[in-house]
Amino acid sequence: MWDFSIGRALGLMARTWPFVAFRMVVYFGIAAAYVVVTGAGAGIGWGIGAFGDGDFQASTSVWGGIAGFGLTAGVIYFLREYILYIVKAGHIAVLVELLDGNSVPDGKSQIDHAGRVVKERFAEASVLFGVDQLVKGVLRAVTGIVEGVASILPIPGLQQIVGVVRAFLRIAVGLLDEVILAYAIRTRSTNPWESAKTALVLYGQNYRVMLKNAAWLTVITYLLAFVVFLVMLAPAAALVYFIPGAWSAGGFVFAILFAWAVKVALIEPFAIACLMDVFFRTIEGQNPDPVWDQRLTSASNKFGQLKERAANWASRRFGGATTM
Repeated sequence: MWDFSIGRALGLMARTWPFVAFRMVVYFGIAAAYVVVTGAGAGIGWGIGAFGDGDFQASTSVWGGIAGFGLTAGVIYFLREYILYIVKAGHIAVLVELLDGNSVPDGKSQIDHAGRVVKERFAEASVLFGVDQLVKGVLRAVTGIVEGVASILPIPGLQQIVGVVRAFLRIAVGLLDEVILAYAIRTRSTNPWESAKTALVLYGQNYRVMLKNAAWLTVITYLLAFVVFLVMLAPAAALVYFIPGAWSAGGFVFAILFAWAVKVALIEPFAIACLMDVFFRTIEGQNPDPVWDQRLTSASNKFGQLKERAANWASRRFGGATTM
């Protein structure tokens, strides 16, 4: 059915508990920020609305809450590189060490150790973020290649099925970009663009195995997140009670936020650990297939950009070495 071990993944999560705790602090902090700033915006709107009638006050309260929510979203958007660099990539670094049978520090030193490993591989947050964005684009291209194969098969009703599969695969590949980053960390390459390129080719030539497991993990992840959402509806509704103006949609929105926080802090790293285990075992002893290199080059401009940046990175390092 699937190729990953749930028990092993849970064991990895337990051994990286400092990062799990760190993720919980970061992502629940983000969810709390949404609640607090949204509530503050609604309160300000409620106060301003006191100068008008009841309908005006209700309206300003809602718009104040929306403004607070939007402000928080904007701040998080600008912090996304830092979150990827410090939180996600750091956790991947220690998971890689454990999957390879190496020991890692415990406690806060585990986080410090992971930070050093990530910095060695990616130098700075902007490099990691750039690699991650290109990887996501190429992963979508692999999905397109899979869809293209299905589209030429003369099977009645296949196109409708492919439409559903397409939507599902686009969600499933969302788990795979961090697996590609894990390969870059694992190989200890000094060229992050080149290692990402190699990992994508290896993924492409093993897409059946990877997509099958990503699909199963996507189902598991979203089912668990939906259960958390249902559990969080009651406490989220209670929070809305304290927001001026009785922001009716707030309970639903906050429940989604709390479910998202649980998903990215606890459920998602479990899924990533499963996929990393499958990927590393699947590609063991393999070399990148030039046919898949060419397929990706033809199908994705972003893969071409990745190759170009890999070459530029290598020439820059080589040029620096020759001038020393």
